[in-house]
Amino acid sequence: MILLFYIFGPLSIDFEEESDSEEESYKDCIDSYQRNTGLTEASEKESYKDRIDSYQRNTGLTEAVQTGTGQLNDILIAIGVMDFEFIGSSMGSVVGEKITRLIEYATNKSLPLIIVCASGGARMQEGSLSLMQMAKISSALYDYQSNKKLFYISILTSPTTGGVTASFGMLGDIIIAEPNAYIAFAGKRVIEETLKKPVPEGSQETEYLSPKGLFDLIVPRTLLKVVLGELFQLHGFLSYQEDEK
Repeated sequence: MILLFYIFGPLSIDFEEESDSEEESYKDCIDSYQRNTGLTEASEKESYKDRIDSYQRNTGLTEAVQTGTGQLNDILIAIGVMDFEFIGSSMGSVVGEKITRLIEYATNKSLPLIIVCASGGARMQEGSLSLMQMAKISSALYDYQSNKKLFYISILTSPTTGGVTASFGMLGDIIIAEPNAYIAFAGKRVIEETLKKPVPEGSQETEYLSPKGLFDLIVPRTLLKVVLGELFQLHGFLSYQEDEK
């Protein structure tokens, strides 16, 4: 999820008595914000629909997740890949629907499932509708895993946070994380503001979390295809040529 913040200096009630230093501080803050984000005050006032249209033009994507089927070492799979460039790969209603339909398709076709996660969490612009996607996807996964006894691999990239971590990101039969990935439910700033305690550096990264039992494997991208292929073979999935024989 992308959170955009203004940081204002103290404002005087009597504007005629406001000091030059306060005016300069406010101006400097706005200038710095616009330089760092590339956004102006006008663009901040864009509607949610306008922002969706803008991201679709800039990224060439229709939404924050791409889903489909393919082959890995000639093994037929269903796969979903989240793209952080599209509104921080936040999980809105469309993302939830696409992932749910992917899981249902994999269930009906008895395909192994891979979801590559990368997200800032639920999409705040959609309010409670975005939070409902966690339950919807988890329900589809329950049928896929528990009732149909099929095989789901979750791959966590950096960052994976919020509602994705709280739902399908952590429901894999095998959970794989990339090295040095930022994995969390709430971000460091939110935790510190809520608990009034500092969060140790590195405590929300793969290498720290792995000994706590949060993941099954840490796999760099260069080895990912090999590891996935071996996992599918260990779980009895054959290439479609062998299956036809």
